[in-house]
Amino acid sequence: MVAYADASFLCSLYTHDANSRPARAWFAVADTPLPLTYFQRHELRNSLRLLVFRGTLTSGECAQTLADIEEDIRTGILEFKTTNWDKAYAHAETLSQSSTAATGCRAADILHVAIAQTLSADTFLTFDTRQRTLAKIAKLETPL
Repeated sequence: MVAYADASFLCSLYTHDANSRPARAWFAVADTPLPLTYFQRHELRNSLRLLVFRGTLTSGECAQTLADIEEDIRTGILEFKTTNWDKAYAHAETLSQSSTAATGCRAADILHVAIAQTLSADTFLTFDTRQRTLAKIAKLETPL
């Protein structure tokens, strides 16, 4: 199984929110590293900084969480994957043409699903309802 996690899943995995329990439960039984692209890492880092802005995470907690993520990259819990951006954007456009009017997905959500497919993922981890719908349309497993 190759699972791709969007920022909603990763943020819940690394912080304490309403979805942390299912994220951690899924991750506890995972038998392979989670792939991580620079796009995912950027969106995750930005999500954590937004939590500081919103007052739900302190700057110290944010700094520690960012360090924890980098440690997980270093130790192979998260595994960097390169992205063929031309292929990902072309596929994202195809997904957009066929699904946006029905799902209401944002461009970044569509890009996550397209990247997952270009990485040959068969499972898509998200807590975002619209993105989950798109992943199902794209024939990815959505266990959460």
